[in-house]
Amino acid sequence: MSQQQRPNYTFALIVVFIVCFLIGFITTMNNSMIAFCSKAFDLSAQQGQYVNSAFYGAYLLAIPFSLLMSKIGYKGTLILGLAVAGVGFVVNSLGISAAISAAANVYAVFLGSMCLVAMGVVMLQNVANPYVMVLGSPEKGAFRMTLSQALNSVATTVAPIFITTVIIAGKAPAPELVPGPFLGLGIFTLVICGILVFLKLPKIDEGKQSAEAGQKIVEKSSVFAYPHVWLGALGIFMYMGVEIGVPSMLPYRFEQLGITDSDVVTSYLAFYWGGMMVGRFVGAGILAKFEPRKLLTACICLGAACIALSLLFASSMFGIWLMLAAGLFHSVMWPLVFNLGLQQLGRHTKAASGVINTGVIGAAILMPIMGAVVDVTGVIIAMCVMFVYYGYLFWFCNFGSKIGLR
Repeated sequence: MSQQQRPNYTFALIVVFIVCFLIGFITTMNNSMIAFCSKAFDLSAQQGQYVNSAFYGAYLLAIPFSLLMSKIGYKGTLILGLAVAGVGFVVNSLGISAAISAAANVYAVFLGSMCLVAMGVVMLQNVANPYVMVLGSPEKGAFRMTLSQALNSVATTVAPIFITTVIIAGKAPAPELVPGPFLGLGIFTLVICGILVFLKLPKIDEGKQSAEAGQKIVEKSSVFAYPHVWLGALGIFMYMGVEIGVPSMLPYRFEQLGITDSDVVTSYLAFYWGGMMVGRFVGAGILAKFEPRKLLTACICLGAACIALSLLFASSMFGIWLMLAAGLFHSVMWPLVFNLGLQQLGRHTKAASGVINTGVIGAAILMPIMGAVVDVTGVIIAMCVMFVYYGYLFWFCNFGSKIGLR
């Protein structure tokens, strides 16, 4: 294709990058509420992790939503996802206020409304990953996805600060602090949704695009026939135990040191997500010169090393900082695992995105299990489970992602 004929995807990429920012903000805000909710609702460690279950459990719908995306396209799914997330925030705000007035179970209302928000986020996630992959040359797909996740990390760094300064703000944890900020987020999300209705985004034929670029495609009858897609979904499942495991276990590590102030715990999360932000920007630059598999392998090993060392120094703040430093190496794992799962798919790219996104339910399943282990044996043993996740990621990167490809 000549330079004159090559489409300009800059505007579409900017729109998707904004959506990636919103996804990161909402997701991290949810996780950052664990310490607050545990105190506000007087929860055990396992009950506190139900915040993750309510949110990430919505990823069970990733495959149906991907089939819907095949019908209504990228733009239609973006609009619907923003609308559902925005409505979820509004329901959260109004529902909590009503539950407080009626002396009902406020925590149940909070969990239910966040599940609705998560359904919108799943739709947005289904769009963002494959759309970034196809908005440009296939060989630069990993670079674009890592860059989009770097912008996502900017949001994940801002979210804990938002929780600390806007919702918590030095106050004693209480349910009535939640409705106002959540209503504002709902209105903001719905405004973006309204604007997007009037914007024009390109329609893309993934199979045709890959053929024109000379990209190798393994043509099969269905996305369900590709082993590396399913193994990639399991890779994302395990990765969620790594990414969310650190901020979820952080409050219990602080408790070991006698620090229980939720303001302090939440403020330290910014260092973890900030490390992921820096790692993704650096990773995007490294990917311009190095093979994705080599970078992913190095980051898996270094992330595991940080967690191992943090356990050796469990009785000091140095162990906390080592734990937070793992975020620097966790940074590129999501985009690179996702990229390996989307190889050589052509027209099946949209459906494969839904299959791989289903793996995000790992946070909904693994975090309550780790919380239960904390309740029974303590946080150190719970964090040792993370080495199982690292082990699978290493195998998928170097072996599993190559199965069925040529």
